[in-house]
Amino acid sequence: MAEDNRTPLRVRFELRRRELRVAERHLLTPHMLRLVLSGDLEGFQSLGFDDHVKLLFPDPQGGETPVMRDYTPRAFDVSEGRLTLDFALHDPAGPATQWALQAKIGDTLHIGGPRGSQVWPDAFDHYLLIGDETALPAIGRRLESAPAGQAITVLAMVENAAERQAWVTQARADIHWLYRAEADDVLSAIDALTLPSDPLVWIAGEAQWARTVRAHLHDKGLNPKGIKASGYWLKGEAGAHQALD
Repeated sequence: MAEDNRTPLRVRFELRRRELRVAERHLLTPHMLRLVLSGDLEGFQSLGFDDHVKLLFPDPQGGETPVMRDYTPRAFDVSEGRLTLDFALHDPAGPATQWALQAKIGDTLHIGGPRGSQVWPDAFDHYLLIGDETALPAIGRRLESAPAGQAITVLAMVENAAERQAWVTQARADIHWLYRAEADDVLSAIDALTLPSDPLVWIAGEAQWARTVRAHLHDKGLNPKGIKASGYWLKGEAGAHQALD
């Protein structure tokens, strides 16, 4: 593949703050809550499956600066004014999780962004998506938007079988669920795969976990230019979000 095809398209958007209201609540699994928000989404854009919006919450200490958290737009419909967000529920609950657990129909939420999108080309022979619970909204969005017949392999690390989600896709998808409670090892799962020599690899989850996965793929000889890794959270640190590229 030509090297130029490795370069993602980067698009910037005008940053805008919006006030939306909770329109629907759905508990997808014991630890994944979906909220559908409604309101004015005129001009809202999100071209990349792993884009993120900022959720803004009042400072619990009473300060003027809001507490912000990054979340993937799971789905959106500008004409209908609807934005879907999935919340991975965990304990102890941070401000986003706490708000989502208590949110009622009609409650308001302020969001900002996305600030921009990073769109990877659809020209790769194979796509490998690896992530934990926090990456599932992006993985689900990618699968559902994939062209018919596109080859995608997913390694999804969740607590147990009750956390599996059902995704509808036209892709030629090979989905592997790994269970933390059963001590499944993502590195062994990678070693068991038969992959082409030059896939596009996307990794997201706990930062140190994502680094370990990325290093393992480097050791296997995969092209580093075709690997994107992100730390969606950092164990022991609230609100961390790190690009590991």
